[in-house]
Amino acid sequence: MDRAPGLSVRVRLTLSYAGFLMLAGVLLLAAVWVFLLRYVPDRAMLINADDKPTNGVFPVRSTLLEVFAPRAAAVLVFLLLFGLLGGWILAGRMLAPLTRITHATRRATNGSLSHRIRLPGRRDEFRELADAFDTMLAGLEAHVAEQQRFAANASHELRTPLAISKALLDVARTDPNHDAGELIDRLHAVNTRAIDLTEALLLVSRAEQRSFTRERVDLSLMAEEATETLLPLAEKRGVTIETGGDITPTIGSRALLLQLTTNLVHNAIVHNLPEQGTVWVTTRVLPETVVLTVENTGDKLTPQLASTLTEPFQRGTERLHTDHAGVGLGLAIVKTITHAHDGTLTLTPRSAGGIRITVELPATAPHTGR
Repeated sequence: MDRAPGLSVRVRLTLSYAGFLMLAGVLLLAAVWVFLLRYVPDRAMLINADDKPTNGVFPVRSTLLEVFAPRAAAVLVFLLLFGLLGGWILAGRMLAPLTRITHATRRATNGSLSHRIRLPGRRDEFRELADAFDTMLAGLEAHVAEQQRFAANASHELRTPLAISKALLDVARTDPNHDAGELIDRLHAVNTRAIDLTEALLLVSRAEQRSFTRERVDLSLMAEEATETLLPLAEKRGVTIETGGDITPTIGSRALLLQLTTNLVHNAIVHNLPEQGTVWVTTRVLPETVVLTVENTGDKLTPQLASTLTEPFQRGTERLHTDHAGVGLGLAIVKTITHAHDGTLTLTPRSAGGIRITVELPATAPHTGR
């Protein structure tokens, strides 16, 4: 934004300090005049009862004014100069933290997010501003790093199906006798995976931008719908699904919350014991939040490994060799949707094996229509 040039804050503060000092000096001199000089008589009457000569000086108002006025003017000039010099120094010391914050802001504008102000001293307004700015820089740096890592992983994941498609097409072009049906099936599978990945990326972007309409949603109904949809997959893999809980009203996107629940249940089914696994899907209401919990049986996980499962494209060995491995964005989408709805996502390894995933969202009053 182009602005007209003006006085700097330091100059304005200096002029303010000097002006207040001059005002104080003028008020002091006025007080001297009002409460002292006005009571001094302009003429002196000397009475000598003993008819002896009277010696000494008897000041009168005019004489005092002749002596007082030049010195008062000199004091005012001194106060002006002292106010300007002292105000300039004090303003510089006061604005020094603001100068550091300005330099840091310019560096951040140029793309440098790794530096911090770290303003020393006790807590005051400038320190609070600097600390808030450091916190903002840390959040921006982490967000940018996550976005760059996500873009790199997405590019790699998208490049893989494209490279496979190119290789299959090269085979079809160089070997006309190759089984066309097999090539078509493989191309269809690769293309389907690329479409799923692209849709998942678009879903993540949509959730991050919060570009969705909010409405009343019952999270328990989303859990029931996701469970019914994925029941054939659970039966195929020998997994039992147990559901239960309370009505959990919240505000959000019905489509995104259904996607969140579906991803959680799908993840719990796929990453389970080979046979006789179990998935528990429960909902409950707290005073200010609603909670969806999905837990399953499976291999034992460490807390360190569990904390990385929400990172995009994080897969274990088992995920690479299953027909329902997904695109590596299942829990990343869950995390993004949860944060877009101002909720919290918690992953806790179960002591007996498997994992417990808890989604906590803000609650709303249940709809009591007819």
